[in-house]
Amino acid sequence: MDRIELNKAEHFKGEFSPTPDKSISHRAVICASLAKGKSIIRNFLKAEDPMSTLHAFRALGVDIDDRGEDILVNGKGIHGLRESSDVIDCGNSGTTIRLLSGVLSGNPFFSVLSGDSSLRKRPMARVIEPLSRMGAEILARAENRYPPLAIKGGSLQAITYSIPVASAQVKSSLILAGLYASGETVITEPAKSRDHTERMLPAFGAEIAVNGLRVSIKSGTELQGTDVYVPGDFSSAAFFIVGALLIKNADITITGVGINPTRTGLLGVLKEMGADIEISRIREVSGEPLADIHCSGGAALKAVSITKEKIPALIDEFPILCVAATQAAGITTIRGAEELRIKESDRIRSMATELRKMGAEAEEFEDGLNIKGRSSLKGSEIESYGDHRIAMAMAIAGLVAEGTTTIHGVSSVNISFPGFFQHLRKLTL
Repeated sequence: MDRIELNKAEHFKGEFSPTPDKSISHRAVICASLAKGKSIIRNFLKAEDPMSTLHAFRALGVDIDDRGEDILVNGKGIHGLRESSDVIDCGNSGTTIRLLSGVLSGNPFFSVLSGDSSLRKRPMARVIEPLSRMGAEILARAENRYPPLAIKGGSLQAITYSIPVASAQVKSSLILAGLYASGETVITEPAKSRDHTERMLPAFGAEIAVNGLRVSIKSGTELQGTDVYVPGDFSSAAFFIVGALLIKNADITITGVGINPTRTGLLGVLKEMGADIEISRIREVSGEPLADIHCSGGAALKAVSITKEKIPALIDEFPILCVAATQAAGITTIRGAEELRIKESDRIRSMATELRKMGAEAEEFEDGLNIKGRSSLKGSEIESYGDHRIAMAMAIAGLVAEGTTTIHGVSSVNISFPGFFQHLRKLTL
């Protein structure tokens, strides 16, 4: 049955390494496939989302050998992809469909991208509009708003484009299209979104420059294969960090976690709330900073106010931040997060609804929530809405709540964190 029962945790201690980073795993497959020659991706995340990207490039003619912990990619070069004989299934992965749209816009053949029922509700106009301006022919359902996407790529022209809403997926899609476009493509975003694409491409030989919120990329350079190591996923570690802060007598050490500053906004917010979090052994691997993180329970958390400027750096951590807010003194305000209504679920409504079931006070706004803290959570029947981050966040709430919490739809965690509940079980024994 697709559900799990959890009870209040009296123990939450141990050391572990989180799953490999999902965002970086996607980009490693893409860059290696577009490079000439062999690349080895070490510590690749074999979860459903990155595997959708891997299968997509296999469908486009790239030879990818799964060697256990390592993935060997025999790249075809920027112009070496071939037309797929079938619709490319992007599964539940917004990253796959949006970044692949940028790549396929530069290739002179026909492609159709689709995915599951959730992905087919995700807005695509934000990538279709600028890619069309570059010269791609793209058609989509519901007046060019939703998947499936039909793409006829070809000769692209560089553009200068300001992204209306900070989005790493839109930015990365345009950067990848810029590899094919004649001239220099310049992208400006209103706030800094995650920058894994910009960090990774230079290792493969791309001419890319970053100046604050401005990214530019020149075409004409052939990418060359290289080796990439994928650090631990901070977004996966975040559930355990918050769990350690909320569970009495907890003591958790998480090793090898990526601490890219465009991803770790949650750490700053939690420290502002009064959390005791230690970061040690900071090092850099494959252009990405990583470290070990130690945290323990006992701190009296206090409410904070989170504004729009902070949202891009904690976009995936919103669900678990809401759980932390239920135990912080005062009213935590999160605003400027309307982007979260169009993720795997409407995460604003999902978290408000499910936390209320457990006895929390949550006031919903179009762009966020007010959450009254120091709630005595009670076990309840919880719906995940098929959203992996909702399922994992509510699991941590279940470890804090009195009584039994039953979460339905927990198979969704396989999108990003296979083995999540096994990790929880070990740390709570």
